[in-house]
Formats: sequence, C-alpha cells, structure tokens
Amino acid sequence: MATAPPITEGDILDRVLAAAEGPLSPKVARALLDLKFPSGDTNRVRAQLRKNGAGTIAAPERVALEKYLRVGQFLDLRHARARAALAGRRRGR
Repeated sequence: MATAPPITEGDILDRVLAAAEGPLSPKVARALLDLKFPSGDTNRVRAQLRKNGAGTIAAPERVALEKYLRVGQFLDLRHARARAALAGRRRGR
C-alpha cells in the first residue's frame, strides 16, 4: 500500500491562504504568476543541486537548498491555483 507524501510547510501555507482568499480575481492570479526567484537565486539553487547530486554539498548549503525547495514548492502551488483560476474564467465559471 502506497503512503501519502509528507505534508510540507508550503502545503500548509497554501491551505491557509486558499481558505482566506476565496476565488482569485484575474488581476491577483496574474500577479501571483509573476512571482519568481531572482536569476541569481536560481543559479545558486542549480549549483547546489549539482553539488547535491555529486555528493559534494556542504551541510549549510544543503540547509539553504532545502529552504529554497520548500519556497519553490509553495510558489508552484500558488502558480497552479492562479492558472486554474484564469482557466476557469476562460471557460465561463
């Protein structure tokens, strides 16, 4: 029997925000889709991922990488909700 993946901080925060905000307006949905990591941070995360894959990442880098990944997951959840809101508007919901 498969087990459910563990809940993350991003999952919890997404639930809190979803309950508080109700349906997203197109303006808010588009603003959420504009939220992205700065390019310097993206480059740093890619370098840390390479080090992690090679087994050469230092403990402080690993901690930072985990934080970036959790924030990235949260952004992914918000982006998905925003895309769904915009798609629903196009279908006339």
